[in-house]
Amino acid sequence: MSNYNWLETIKVTEEMISKTNKRLPVIWISALDCTGCKEAFTRSFEPTTLDTILNFISLEYSELLSTASGYQVEEHKESIFEKYKGEYVLAVEGSIPGSDEFLMIAGKSVKEEIIFAAKNAKAVITFGSCSAWGGIPAAGSNPTNAVDIKTILPDNVPIALVPGCPPIPEVIIGTLLHVHFHGELPELDKKLRPKVYYQSTVHMTCHRKSFFDQKLFAESFNDEGARKGYCLFKIGCKGPTAFNACESIGYDRCIAAGFSCLGCSEKGFWDKGGFCGKRKK
Repeated sequence: MSNYNWLETIKVTEEMISKTNKRLPVIWISALDCTGCKEAFTRSFEPTTLDTILNFISLEYSELLSTASGYQVEEHKESIFEKYKGEYVLAVEGSIPGSDEFLMIAGKSVKEEIIFAAKNAKAVITFGSCSAWGGIPAAGSNPTNAVDIKTILPDNVPIALVPGCPPIPEVIIGTLLHVHFHGELPELDKKLRPKVYYQSTVHMTCHRKSFFDQKLFAESFNDEGARKGYCLFKIGCKGPTAFNACESIGYDRCIAAGFSCLGCSEKGFWDKGGFCGKRKK
């Protein structure tokens, strides 16, 4: 396991603040989504979402979070494309429908809007497994013909995938702050995920791993082993195959709450049953 301290990517020092007085413009476009990723964005602890918005990023557009609506917010978005050409980050949440009839924004194709916005963006960041892999709108047989964002963008567009259903709040903000402070995307793995957050499996950093090594497993969620905090592998934990920072980032999440990892950050999560954890027949 790497000795890299993830906190160093998001802790804000006085020196960093003094060097970056200009906030990073962000345009956040929602495609086929449940808004869960934006909700995760609002729940970061360190730094808080409020600190991030007031000091480091300027959330110029979001269908859900913008104060303005209708033609006012749409006109503002168009002005940002010109005013901050080559400087803004395009954040995309949700998968992209194959047919325009399934989602339009202000009478325009969401697919074409994302393609247009990506052309002059400093970088594109997908938040959530839907925009990264296709997610639930692309699972199984559905009428949307939804795809992930890489399918619709050219290869030369700088893009980072931040999967999860939803992603970890601090990972969302940490990725944005890296672009703010360094002017570029963080180092990515071969699947285009920020390496610092997705370099190891949940299992390798799990606080229950010592029980796994001792072959001490819970056999059900209500047995004595579960009460003692034993490893959850035998009751379906996907931690050994799921790459995410849930256990390494320092805040209690699914496994700490007594529930096994479902692998929500992995490609094909919803085709394998999603939160039900059962594979399709």
